[in-house]
Amino acid sequence: MSLGFVLASIEQGMLFAITALGVYLTFRILNYADLSVDGSFPLGAAVSARLIVAGVNPLLAVPAAAAAGALAGSITGFLNTRLKITALLSGILTMTSLYSINLRVMGRSNIPLLQQPTIFGLAGDVLGQSGMASFILLGIILLGVMLILYCFLRTQLGFALRAAGDNPQMVRSLGVNTDNMKLLGLVLSNGIVGLSGALAAQYMGFADVGMGIGTVVAGLASVIIGEVLVGDRGTGFAIVSVVLGSIVYRLCISIALSYGFAASDLKLMTALLVVIALSAPRFKELFSVQFATRGWAADARD
Repeated sequence: MSLGFVLASIEQGMLFAITALGVYLTFRILNYADLSVDGSFPLGAAVSARLIVAGVNPLLAVPAAAAAGALAGSITGFLNTRLKITALLSGILTMTSLYSINLRVMGRSNIPLLQQPTIFGLAGDVLGQSGMASFILLGIILLGVMLILYCFLRTQLGFALRAAGDNPQMVRSLGVNTDNMKLLGLVLSNGIVGLSGALAAQYMGFADVGMGIGTVVAGLASVIIGEVLVGDRGTGFAIVSVVLGSIVYRLCISIALSYGFAASDLKLMTALLVVIALSAPRFKELFSVQFATRGWAADARD
């Protein structure tokens, strides 16, 4: 395994760690199963690509894509909190409608960006076409998102958001509108995912209407793997664990591909990784009980 192989996997892990942070917001902070992420990710890519092709500065295309993702999240939140449609169905409806919206935005199913300016190309110009330009830029953006998210979750509004996910009944008794907190969380989550979609399109050199398939599962895999590796040690460690989980996940995928697995097997491998990560605490508990039982039996014989 070469150094270049490892660095490329870490680079991809950092890119999709931003998506995983958005998934973490809904699944862990809000305790909300948001499937609209599968639509807001390609929406961010579509908006970014369409703006770049139209001549807009790629730096401006990124926040525009994040805003589009946030708008998609607000639709999911509106369906759930105002129209009282279930969380799962709200996400499915938004995700389904975003497929058609993404096609409308792009005008076709795929927009190539190979001959277009991107933020990674601009970073290469600044750093003298260094091979590490993308790595450095992604690291800076990821660190910025992590710091902003951490600082937000430490504010009074952030504490209210976390409490709304942990114990909504208690929060309502304190006079906090849990529906508004849920709406805010979905807007922030999908905004982050839209940002990640814009970065992915500019990084990979294209935007495709189907590039969001499996985004939720991949993000959830990163969250769960990180939790298994780091454990529950507070907000700061949780955010770091998501990033670490994303990098480990991408390394596992890259290693599997290097051993001859087809790209079409990625979804199956992702599902298996999620199953293993989810069942790890259960197996750990069973082994602990088994070893404890053996210890008691040995003490009894003595």
